[in-house]
Amino acid sequence: MARIQIHGGVPLEGEVRISGAKNAVLPILVASLLGDGPSRVSNVPHLQDVTTTMELLGRMGAQLSVGDGMQIEIDPRSMEHYEAPYDLVKTMRASILVLGPLVARYGRAIVSLPGGCAIGSRPVDLHLRGLQALGAQVEVRNGNIEARADQLKGARIIMDTVTVTGTENILMAATLARGTTVIENAAQEPEVVDLADFLISMGAKIHGAGSNTITVEGVDRLEGTTYSVLPDRIETGTYLVGAAMTGGRVRCTRSRPAHLDAVLNKLADTGADIHVGEDWVELDMRGRRPRSVDITTAPYPGFPTDMQAQFTALNTIAEGTGVITETIFENRFMHVQELQRLGADISVKGKTAIIRGVSGLNGAPIMATDLRASASLVLAGLVAEGVTIVDRVYHLDRGYEIIEEKLSGLGARIKRIGSAAA
Repeated sequence: MARIQIHGGVPLEGEVRISGAKNAVLPILVASLLGDGPSRVSNVPHLQDVTTTMELLGRMGAQLSVGDGMQIEIDPRSMEHYEAPYDLVKTMRASILVLGPLVARYGRAIVSLPGGCAIGSRPVDLHLRGLQALGAQVEVRNGNIEARADQLKGARIIMDTVTVTGTENILMAATLARGTTVIENAAQEPEVVDLADFLISMGAKIHGAGSNTITVEGVDRLEGTTYSVLPDRIETGTYLVGAAMTGGRVRCTRSRPAHLDAVLNKLADTGADIHVGEDWVELDMRGRRPRSVDITTAPYPGFPTDMQAQFTALNTIAEGTGVITETIFENRFMHVQELQRLGADISVKGKTAIIRGVSGLNGAPIMATDLRASASLVLAGLVAEGVTIVDRVYHLDRGYEIIEEKLSGLGARIKRIGSAAA
C-alpha cells in the first residue's frame, strides 16, 4: 500500500494549476445517463472516485471513452442494467446519485446502500422521500434501494435539512418528470449550480440553482452535450492553507475565487495577504507565523466542512488558540489523534475542537482516516521537523489529483513510497 513521505520545513512557493472539482464531476458524469445521446465532459480530474464512477456506468452498459486531457465521453444508449452493486457503492457514497437518473430515464433502479468515508452518518432518507414525492415506488430490502416509476410527476419538495447529494438526486430526477417540481431548502453549493448548468445544456428547464429554491419544469427528453467542469474550490483552499502554514506564497491558477469567500476571509484573518483575479487567487504569508482562527462549518455560502481539517492543521502551529466547531458531520475530528502524534495540542469536546498553537510539530508515522483528514495530515507534514510518513493515502487519491507532484512543484520535499513491508 502506497504512503507519502514528507521532509518538512520548506515554504511553499510558486504557481499550481487547479483541477476540475471532484464534487461537481461525479454528479455530472451520472447525469449524462439522462441524455438520448453521448455527452462529452472535460476538465475531469484523474481521481479514484472518477474511475469508480466510470466503472459503475460501464457495468450498467454505458459506453465510455477517454480522450486527451481526461475528456470523457459517455454514451448511455447501450444501457441494459440498472443496478449499482455494493462492491462499488461501498467505496464511494456518491454512487447514490445514479438513483434519480435511472428512475427518471429508465423507470427502475437498484442501488446498494452507500459506504464511503467514515466521517459520520449521511442518511439517504431525504433522497428516498424526494423520489417518493415525485411518484416513485421505493423500498429498502436486502441492503438495496429498489425504486420504480412509469412516469415521475412534478411535486413541491421541502428538504428537512440541507443536503447536496439529496438536492442533486431530486434535481436530476425532476428534469424528466411531468410538470413542475419545486425544491425548497435546496443546497446552494457551486457544485449544485454546475450540475444544473450541465443539465440546462442538455435541454433541461431549471431556475434558481444557487438559491435555496430550485424550480424544474420537466421536459420529454434531454440531449447529449459538451461541458467543462468547474475548478475545485476545496483543492484551491487546501493549497492556500499550505502556503499559510509554511509561511510561503502560492498562486492557484484556473480557479474560481468567487466560490471561496468564507475560506479567503478566514485566511485573511490568519494575517495572510490575499490577492484575487477572475480565475486566480494568491496567498502570501511573507514568512510570518499565522494567527489562530475560529471556525464554524455551515452549508454554502458558509464555511465548508471539507476545509475544516485543513484549518485544524493550520491552527496547530498558529499563534494563539483556535476553536473549530463542526456542524455538518458528527465524526469529523478523526484527524485530531494523528495530529497529536506530531505534537499538536488539541482537545475535543463533542462537536468542538480547541487547538492551542505550538511553536512546531515533529515528524512521525501517521495514518489517514478519510479524504480531507488525509489532506490535513499532509499539510501538517509540510511544517513538521524531520520526516512524516502518511499511510492509507488511497483516501487522498479519491479527491486530490497528483497532490505530491503539485506540492513538489511548489518546493515541498514530498514523494510517494511503497508500503512498510516493501
